[in-house]
Amino acid sequence: MSTSSTSHDQNSARPGGPLHADDTVQLRRPAKPPAAPPAKPPAAPGKGSSSLLKSSALMAAGTIVSRITGFLRTLVMATAIGVGALNDSYQVANVLPTMIYVLVGGGALNAVFVPQLVRAMKKDDDGGEAYANRLFTLVITGLAVVTALGVLAAPLLVRMMSPDIASDPERMAVTVTFARYCLPTMFFMGAHVVLGQILNARGRFGAMMWTPVLNNLVTIATFAGFIWAFGTFTESGVGPSTVTPGAVRLLGLGTLLGLAVQALAMLPYLRGAGFRLRPRFDFRGHGLGKAMGLAKWTLAFVLANQAGLVVVTQLATEAGSLAERAGYPGSGITAYNYALLLWQMPQAIITVSVMTAVLPRISRAAHDDDTAAIRDDISSGLRTSAVAIVPCAFAFLALGVPMATLLYAGSGAEGARGIGYVLMAFGLGLVPYSVQYVVLRGFYAYEDTRTPFYNTVIVAVVNASASGLCFVLLPARWAVAGMAASYGLAFAVGVGVAWRRLRKRLGGELDGARVVRTYVRLIVASAPAAFAAWGAARAVTGELGSGAGGSAVALAAGGAVLGVVFLGLARLMRLPELDALMGAVRGRLGR
Repeated sequence: MSTSSTSHDQNSARPGGPLHADDTVQLRRPAKPPAAPPAKPPAAPGKGSSSLLKSSALMAAGTIVSRITGFLRTLVMATAIGVGALNDSYQVANVLPTMIYVLVGGGALNAVFVPQLVRAMKKDDDGGEAYANRLFTLVITGLAVVTALGVLAAPLLVRMMSPDIASDPERMAVTVTFARYCLPTMFFMGAHVVLGQILNARGRFGAMMWTPVLNNLVTIATFAGFIWAFGTFTESGVGPSTVTPGAVRLLGLGTLLGLAVQALAMLPYLRGAGFRLRPRFDFRGHGLGKAMGLAKWTLAFVLANQAGLVVVTQLATEAGSLAERAGYPGSGITAYNYALLLWQMPQAIITVSVMTAVLPRISRAAHDDDTAAIRDDISSGLRTSAVAIVPCAFAFLALGVPMATLLYAGSGAEGARGIGYVLMAFGLGLVPYSVQYVVLRGFYAYEDTRTPFYNTVIVAVVNASASGLCFVLLPARWAVAGMAASYGLAFAVGVGVAWRRLRKRLGGELDGARVVRTYVRLIVASAPAAFAAWGAARAVTGELGSGAGGSAVALAAGGAVLGVVFLGLARLMRLPELDALMGAVRGRLGR
């Protein structure tokens, strides 16, 4: 189970998928780093930038480790319960608390209340401690009520998310049981986010990025315990009709424990920061009502995403069920989520890292009304991130199957291959997905959340509509792969709309010719590299088979071919962005 949007590995604010960290942060103004409480002396010259670099490095390291352990979690899950009907039930139950959490205020916490918290730290005599305690009390009280209602309404929620599961009494019973263990995690999500933001506002950034690792480790241990007790999926063939109540209880309690540990692990950090956590119910007259009024566009943004989530979850679970009955496991919502998690890693590590360095400059330029500086920074962010994102997209297209058959071998050969096909379908969509992330920074620099909301609606409608067509027109085995391709298509449409609006906002110019030229050159270098990599991988699996060993050799051979051909062609075209990225990497390595 992933955490809230600020720390999720699995959950994304995307139309047709759970909420992701990267997108919730989008709703927040990319402001300067929070100021320390006035009582603290100013840092010496040069010390502040050094501290910021250390904080950024700590956050980046925590994010990467969290992503890696989150990915390892999916591998252990797949080994324990496969990627078919039982895991689909777990996925549906697992997404419910995240969906409800962001609907009732998860996005607003980041978009509205955090800036208010920073202001309270600056203005209030107690450094914002009373305001923070009121916010924590309000969130915890509200989530306790919503959690109780959610647990009671679990059957209705499961029926809403997947009528196909609801039509099968055995699957329905298992899914509802999973949901009743998973739904209380939203309480701990809220606690983790509020406590993390209180620490962030006081300049303590590491805890919020590193504590999700504890959640992942607990979940890994839980599913490893399942394997120890019941065997791997290839040995047990466990499904909704054969899983025991004790096994369901083990997985459910482990999921809940992971989020509880993640939230409770924040308390020592709070004590270290000198913050006293106390319940306060004197909400009136202290700015919380005004802050809630400012959150309307954030709520609309979240609603648009969650509507897409419901549609795709319904379609993918039904398609997966039909495909599994036809002998093709790994073709449902589990395959979609697992492939998506792997596919998003380059975006989370590369594009977000590039834009984290650029965002403060864009925000300052917007404040100074310097449209030329914003344009240059957006252009630089797009071109620099593209050097890695474009070849990664083609790598997923060419090598998606050996990636999945190596990583998910424990779930069975057919199920792993199904995930690989979905990963291939996601492949090229990584390019518009990354471009939209960068382009939307321009609107957030102006504190404009309305335009991103409209853009999100467009993406959600295109994704849901195209996914529906895939469900109707494609065989069940390929329907979810079609939905994965629809995701990229939706972002391509969204990029077109967002690009035109930002260009108009910046006076009609967005360095489009230079950006397009860079992307075209990268595609020209990546396409033949991907074709050669696909050929190399196919030749290896033809000789060694597509088991874990053959897939490992195929992936190594294909990856080496892709890297050599791409770098050779890119250097022939003299891409300055490639030189800049390689220089940055060498600088990080100290060479």
